[in-house]
Amino acid sequence: MFIDPHAHMISRTTDDYEAMAKAGVVAVIEPAFWIGQARTNVGSYRDYLSHILGFERFRAGQFGVRHYCCIGLNSKEANNEELAEAVMDILPGFATKEGVVAIGEIGYDEQTALEDKYFRLQLDLARDLDLPVMIHTPHRDKKRGASRSMDVILEHKLDPSRVVIDHVNEETIQEVKDRGFWAAFSIYPHSKMTAERMAALVKTYGAERLIADSACDWGVSDPLSVPKTAKLMADSGISAEDVRLVTYANALAVYGKSGQMAEADWLSPEPIDQRTLYQGNTVLRGGQTPRMPQSGSGNE
Repeated sequence: MFIDPHAHMISRTTDDYEAMAKAGVVAVIEPAFWIGQARTNVGSYRDYLSHILGFERFRAGQFGVRHYCCIGLNSKEANNEELAEAVMDILPGFATKEGVVAIGEIGYDEQTALEDKYFRLQLDLARDLDLPVMIHTPHRDKKRGASRSMDVILEHKLDPSRVVIDHVNEETIQEVKDRGFWAAFSIYPHSKMTAERMAALVKTYGAERLIADSACDWGVSDPLSVPKTAKLMADSGISAEDVRLVTYANALAVYGKSGQMAEADWLSPEPIDQRTLYQGNTVLRGGQTPRMPQSGSGNE
């Protein structure tokens, strides 16, 4: 079994859900993020958050994958102060909904004053709601941005054992581990982190508090990165227990602190029934035969 704890499934297809389920992905976590272009008003933000908490959760369940969310204002849009103020007003209402396992992904992009302001406000929100936090570390000037993020988190009195620093690499892993945070790695085909480099890091640093994710989105990315990385790690001699920690158990341990995510969710799931509808909508198209529970079995 695998958990992909950073997957923007709103940008993916039903084929991806089918492939992930077939590969052993039992659960995904969808953090709120930048959609590729700037949102112009709080209404589009409200609809986006409602979508990932509603229809996307239904869509994943139609293929046997449990779906959870992180709620937050991303760092790019924190630089639109009028929008950011309006989004901050609606975040508490969304962050307390069923299936929300963290505030995230939040942090710095260009490390501006406005990004810093709304990062701090959202850390306070996470502390007030007793939720874990997913941190986006910047693509540019990453080492300084990661260090600054951890400084601010500690300044706001959050426990590092409830905070995941994401998009970590060889440059930042040592400080993340030394300061007691969880270190997540986004396994991409051509950038961020490769499966081979991930395996090398596990051999060097051990599996404790390390997490692999796909960060799959609308760009060139691979929703099967987590199971593929698990296979590569096993083939390279990493123990089965360490592979399990990095691709399953560590993510469950930290995001399970929300009280919204537990193994029973996928070990004893409701049977798949593709006859069900969400606001009148189905994932099927004309002529398809729905998957449904078999009579008398209680399961599909």
